[in-house]
Amino acid sequence: MTKPVLRVQDLAVTFTSFTGGLLQRHERKLRAVDGISFELHAGETLGVVGESGSGKSTLARAILGLITPGRGRVMWRGEELTGLEEEELRQKRKELQIVFQDPVASLDPRMTAGDIISEPLWTFYPNMARLQVEERTRGMMKVVGLLPNQINRYPHEFSGGQCQRIGIARSLVLNPRLLVCDEPVSALDVSIQAQIINLLQDLQKKLGLALIFIAHDLSVVRHISDRVMVMYMGQAMEVSEKLSLYRRPLHPYTNALMKSVPIPDPRLAAAARQDSWLTGDMPSPYNRPKGCIFHNRCPYRVKRCEADVPALRRMENGDWVAGHRAEELDLSI
Repeated sequence: MTKPVLRVQDLAVTFTSFTGGLLQRHERKLRAVDGISFELHAGETLGVVGESGSGKSTLARAILGLITPGRGRVMWRGEELTGLEEEELRQKRKELQIVFQDPVASLDPRMTAGDIISEPLWTFYPNMARLQVEERTRGMMKVVGLLPNQINRYPHEFSGGQCQRIGIARSLVLNPRLLVCDEPVSALDVSIQAQIINLLQDLQKKLGLALIFIAHDLSVVRHISDRVMVMYMGQAMEVSEKLSLYRRPLHPYTNALMKSVPIPDPRLAAAARQDSWLTGDMPSPYNRPKGCIFHNRCPYRVKRCEADVPALRRMENGDWVAGHRAEELDLSI
């Protein structure tokens, strides 16, 4: 087994806010990411799923150094990224890139497609010849399925799917080794989602990329991921190989997410809704439940769940779960 290119150890991010007036200020802390650990190998895809507010995007930004974690380590190819000076971290970002959720809002409407894609080249290689930059830009447009003669068009002249291809081309123009995709298809039509996912898979095979693919829908990550991490309120509930997770999830939250996936057939969808028991919203992050953070929404909870925090532990099949009753529950799909 090769060494992982990315190792995240006990990563935590806490945001502080204040309430009250000037004379009666109260500090409140929000644990957006709370002790996440995992490894990622070259050419591997880790899917990260969970409801909105589960900490997925915050985790991505902490890994890339866009926000500073309060605890933990991020190791990239054996070198620790946490604690690096700004210029050192900036140079590392040539190898670590991100694709954002909204393909239109993430692009500057005043810049052409060519300018958007080539901007990282001018940032990191200011002395590169203009002809070489243009050649590299047109080549990258072709790689992601855009026509090179569209280089002088503006974002409003492209569809949503084409704008996302521009964002992907911009992220890949520096030949990174890790690509973080932060819900890259959630704003696109279903047919376009499949095209973008297929594109990312093809690019991964060609370039040997390590991928972190973030989504709130387990059905979206099913075809692209090798392993899946399920997050809830900043914590990892389960980390499993794709095949075992979709056959027999270990955590009740994973099971509930699967039953919440939309089904095209109205009759099957109605039956699935009756079988799904995930109701209500997540508790306030400022008032986290004691014990297992999911126990107030879990039909399988016992007294122990309300008092003891379950540790993320490894099962016999090699998958990981943070649940007290994982061995005794049969959550087969």
